[in-house]
Amino acid sequence: MSIKSILLWRILPSIALALACFVGYLSQHELPLGLFFTIIIPASNGVLPPQIFGHGKMKGTPEVPDDLSPQPRPENEMFLTLPGSGDRMPQNGVGMCCRPTAYDDELVYRSTLWYLLLGGRHIDGAQLYLNSKAVGRGIREAMRRGVKREEIFLTSKIFPTHYGYESTMKVVKSELDDLGLEYIDLFLLHFPSSGPLGSPCSKEGKGISQCRKETWQALSELRNKGNIRNAGVSNFAVKHIQELEAMTDVAPVANNQISFSPFVPEKTMETVEYCHKRNITVTAYMPLGGQHQRSLVMRDLAGLSTKLGKSVSQIMLRWAIQSGCAVIPGTGNPNHMKENLSVYEIELSDDEMKQINELKYNAKGYMNMDTNMFD
Repeated sequence: MSIKSILLWRILPSIALALACFVGYLSQHELPLGLFFTIIIPASNGVLPPQIFGHGKMKGTPEVPDDLSPQPRPENEMFLTLPGSGDRMPQNGVGMCCRPTAYDDELVYRSTLWYLLLGGRHIDGAQLYLNSKAVGRGIREAMRRGVKREEIFLTSKIFPTHYGYESTMKVVKSELDDLGLEYIDLFLLHFPSSGPLGSPCSKEGKGISQCRKETWQALSELRNKGNIRNAGVSNFAVKHIQELEAMTDVAPVANNQISFSPFVPEKTMETVEYCHKRNITVTAYMPLGGQHQRSLVMRDLAGLSTKLGKSVSQIMLRWAIQSGCAVIPGTGNPNHMKENLSVYEIELSDDEMKQINELKYNAKGYMNMDTNMFD
């Protein structure tokens, strides 16, 4: 049999069958895209996905010593005040997604516990990450060891495939049940839209704008009941925020979580500036930009790193904080957590902030999601 025949009659059908089985496996899940990420992110990093091969087998975050008690919170810790509730959100947090260790429940539990015992208090999660049970275990163990619940600031998000009034009510209840907590500090709409994936709301023939509004109405009622303390958005452009602001008798938009670095395009800068003017807090993810920009930043800020005795990553976190944002670097490494929390120890001068802001010249080739593309 020729190579062409083998390819045509054996290999390609096998690939097609495997893909069909994979898609079928994903479709059985309540959140197929979340399940997809729990498999693809570890696999693409050469790690067996715990979702398939079992949790607790992945190497990474070390065990937390049984006798480790809560350490002091960082000196000079900074906060953002959320409109409506007056709650204070620590400007330095930890993200619970988008790395292999974020999809192993045992390592997520350890990461959460390490972070809280090391003095951190801001944890960023989401329905999409499918790790809320492990995050909740870590929070509850930290509370058992002496961390006060009222000091912890926990964020979660609802994915657009679940937008709609009734669906939102169910998602928040499910998240609370998984976390084992009485309330969530901040609940966000994760994206303006899920594109062609649809939602329970869209299946009723309603447009995405109406679905966002119904979701916001539900979050507002849950806020009044005390199930969540604040409501916000993620990856929203100005037009999407204004849509919610035009509603009456609902919760104020307390936060917009968005990709923010010196390299973002002007439209993103306009969104951040709008939020600041409207007293909407901003949480920045990816403050070092993409992989291409990261290497340029490492090169161009090497001198400043030496001068301040801090890594370039720490400097960029501090830049985002001094730009009026909260940051949520993702890590399961306790040493990196300590380094990230230590950015409160430095303060960038006006000239140093200007030096970083002027890295805009590296913006060529920067890939950034245009949130204005969503309806």
